[in-house]
Amino acid sequence: MHGHPEFQSLRNGYRRFAAVSTALAVGGFLLYILLSNFAPGIMNQPIAGHLTLGLTLGLGQFVVMGVTVWRYVRRMRTHFDPVARGLRAQSEQRRPGQLPPAGQTGSRPQSTREYRTW
Repeated sequence: MHGHPEFQSLRNGYRRFAAVSTALAVGGFLLYILLSNFAPGIMNQPIAGHLTLGLTLGLGQFVVMGVTVWRYVRRMRTHFDPVARGLRAQSEQRRPGQLPPAGQTGSRPQSTREYRTW
């Protein structure tokens, strides 16, 4: 399975997507921390009433994480899950001349795994 071109493509695509997503999320947080430590004058700029730029950027971290998770789930469903399902179906197909596992009849092996869709 490791040598299969679709598996290699799936693995490389996932690694690339995960690296970029992680770098952006961690980079945004690191930028916030650096600004808090080295530019307190900018972070203390009032925006409205007692709301400062630093507080707004801090709350924005929740938005950044939410968007990151949303993009991850969306990307997995549209690009990676269909390929992974196809590879799983190929790997679970019975090879010619191979006996089915005990308790299974018919031409298609039964899987004990069930995956929930959201």
